[in-house]
Amino acid sequence: MEKIRVLIADDHPLIREGLRRVLEMDPRIEICDEVGDGQGAINLTRTLHPDVVLMDLKMPGTSGLEASRVIRKEMPDVKIIILTVAEDEEMLEVIKAGASGYLLKDVQPDELLKSIHDVVDGKPAFHPVVTGKLLGEYSRLSSRDKEQGINSLTAREKEVLALIARGESNRGIARKLFISEKTVKNHITSIFRKIKVTDRTQAAIYAIKNHMVEI
Repeated sequence: MEKIRVLIADDHPLIREGLRRVLEMDPRIEICDEVGDGQGAINLTRTLHPDVVLMDLKMPGTSGLEASRVIRKEMPDVKIIILTVAEDEEMLEVIKAGASGYLLKDVQPDELLKSIHDVVDGKPAFHPVVTGKLLGEYSRLSSRDKEQGINSLTAREKEVLALIARGESNRGIARKLFISEKTVKNHITSIFRKIKVTDRTQAAIYAIKNHMVEI
C-alpha cells in the first residue's frame, strides 16, 4: 500500500520531534521532511509535493496562514492540517484558505493519525470548537442566499452533499450511489459553485445548517 507522505512545518524543534515520533507509530505514514518556517514549508511542498502538510499557525516570517493560502492555490491536491496551541482569531481565515483540518497541539496521538488518514480520504478533521464557529458564520448568510443555493441543486447533488456532510470520501459516495468517482467530482464542483463554498468542510456545515442531514 502506498504510504501517506507528510511534511512537518513548525518553528519549535521539540514540537517537530514530538510529531515525528507520533507519525512514526503508523507504518502507513512516511515523513518526507520537516521545516521551521512558512516560506520553507512552501518551498519544500513545491519540491516534495507531500500528501499532507502539518502546519503550525504562528511561525516567523511567512505565517502558517499565508503559507496555507499559497500551497492551496498552487497545489490544491495537497492537504493541510493546522496544528496550533489554542483556538486562534484567524481560525475562520484558515478554513477559508482551504485547510482540511484544524487541531490543537494537545490532540491525542491516535486522533492525529486518524485525522491524517481522514483528510487524505477527503474528510475534514476539525476540533469541535471549529465546527461551532463555522455554524455561527454560516448562520449569518441571508435566507435568500441559502434558499437560492438549495433550490439550485439537483436531486443527485443533494444526495452527494448529504453524503459529504456525513464524512464520506469521493470513493465512498461513488460506491453508495453506484456512479464513478469522476462523476462524483463533477457533482461536487457544481455543488460548490451553486452554494458558494470552497471546500468539503464548508459544504458539510452548509448542509447541516440547512437541515439537509441530521447530526
